[in-house]
Amino acid sequence: MKKHIFLFAAAMLMSQLSFAAPKIQQVEPLSWWTNMQTPLTLMMHGEDLSDAQVSIQQVVNGKLQKGECAGLVVKGQHNAESPNYLFVDMQVNKAGTYRITLKKGKKKASVDYVIADRRPGSRQRQSFTAADVVYLIMSDRFVDGDESNNSTKNTREKADKKNVNGRFGGDIQGIINSFDHISKLGCTAIWPTPMLGDDEAAWSYHGYACSDYYHIDPRYGTNELYAQMVQQAHQKGLKILMDMVPNHCGAAHWWMKDLPYRNWINQFPQFTNTNNCFTANYDINASQFDRQLSNRGWFDTPMPDMNLENPDLLKYFQQWAIWWVEYADLDGLRVDTYPYIEKQPGADWLAAIRKEYPNINIVGECWTRPAPAVAYWQSGVKNFDGFDSNLPTVMDFPTEEAIRQALENDGSGWGNGLTRVYDALTMDYMYADVNKLLTFLGNHDMARITDVVKNKDLRRVKLAYVLLATMRGIPQVLYGDEYAMTSANKEDVNNHSYLRAPLPQGKEVTDEMQDMFDFQSKLLNWRKEEPAIHWGKTMHFLARDNTYSFFRYTENEAVFVFANAAEEPREVPVDHYREILDQYNPEGYNPLTGEKVNLAEPQKVDALSTMIVKLTR
Repeated sequence: MKKHIFLFAAAMLMSQLSFAAPKIQQVEPLSWWTNMQTPLTLMMHGEDLSDAQVSIQQVVNGKLQKGECAGLVVKGQHNAESPNYLFVDMQVNKAGTYRITLKKGKKKASVDYVIADRRPGSRQRQSFTAADVVYLIMSDRFVDGDESNNSTKNTREKADKKNVNGRFGGDIQGIINSFDHISKLGCTAIWPTPMLGDDEAAWSYHGYACSDYYHIDPRYGTNELYAQMVQQAHQKGLKILMDMVPNHCGAAHWWMKDLPYRNWINQFPQFTNTNNCFTANYDINASQFDRQLSNRGWFDTPMPDMNLENPDLLKYFQQWAIWWVEYADLDGLRVDTYPYIEKQPGADWLAAIRKEYPNINIVGECWTRPAPAVAYWQSGVKNFDGFDSNLPTVMDFPTEEAIRQALENDGSGWGNGLTRVYDALTMDYMYADVNKLLTFLGNHDMARITDVVKNKDLRRVKLAYVLLATMRGIPQVLYGDEYAMTSANKEDVNNHSYLRAPLPQGKEVTDEMQDMFDFQSKLLNWRKEEPAIHWGKTMHFLARDNTYSFFRYTENEAVFVFANAAEEPREVPVDHYREILDQYNPEGYNPLTGEKVNLAEPQKVDALSTMIVKLTR
């Protein structure tokens, strides 16, 4: 018996002597706040952290306080599969700086951690709505405001403006410098593509292969400059959305060399793409094979697919999104490739964000058609399987497609032309809230609208923008489309890198470009003050002559829109509209021209043009 006790004691002593000194390399989230709904769990990464004893002391004026720490308290901890991680559950009671110490045997490592007081009113923050117009920026390509950070020592890919697939140097300062341009255009919210670290050796400019979830890529700026951008945007009356990618990380992410768990990412014996079949999430005939491949296959070779069914990863991503909203004072989020995420964990991720910020709007990229396939992903839809995504806003790809197809030719043939737009809106009953559809004519992943319309006719582009500005939903404008930009590659207008050119500046802006800007500016600035456009109902009227007409209306006012995509003038069939027109004074005015219009009299609209009439009771 004594021999056994001696051997046990010796083994314990040897175990303590063999402890390597723990080394802390990452602690995420980077900081936290008081009065948060979301409990704090730290992911600590370094060397030999598993089973470490965790203790906390408060730091005041640079001095460690003695005695038990009550401001930040350890509630629990657990290891990962890798010995180099430790997850620590915290109870946050008081703002301050705290020293967290990990001890193994006689060896220890420490890190200071900051808890701040939460910003007043943060939980009740408002967000972007149908009263806004969102301006989409390709961050690396937009405007180079600071050439000194185009290439940095700590990032692999260097700027090369001659390489269409390389980095051009667009940055945070370029966005700040463009606030007046964006405001003058009439946009009120800005969606930059991801600005977090993306350290792939090539093709890193798009930003969708994240290598660091908590730091802005140094080629854009710093975390501090990003927060300043948001603050200055608010001073200009602009809102900022952050583009987030929980579906996949980048192969260059630091954790790819040492995953916390094998199932932190979805892995296969060999590289396996997603099948891009996220309809399998609701298809009653779908195989389990297709469902699994849709959610677990990799988006691309440099984009490992994250497994949000791992509870530690889900918690990590919930805190990550909340941290950025709180730290930078964001106004909303855009979620990339939303249906590719594991279905229920994706909904749980969004639920945590919305619990912390009940009024926040989050728009998800659900790139599919037809409307029922998109509507399935909008929160509040009564789906047959009871699933609710918790995603308030979805991108309206069906209407985008209808407008582009309506204007890419002369509209001849049954069901073509603007009839396509009418047909698209007949599906509005599928959605929980049509005012929470992000409507658009194009984005950074598809050919520009000017490249698409027949003969690149700018009259068609203007007609498309009238539809975008007056239909239900939240309009989104792709940067450069205010100048009717086209792709630099005339043979392949869908080549992403060529259409993501820098915004024209100074003398690069031609008279034709300025005319398009002035048109859109008048249109979008008028839209700001029109509640019937923001919140009104829609009544539309079918015609088989390549025209489309509709009313956006409230109890007290209405906006009438007549779009003529035909290549000859069209008479406005006023008598068709009596059921709604008789409720308003027919004498109104065109807000774009200022001209008085009496809809009790015959009206004619020129070829490839529109008429807008504001009406009141």
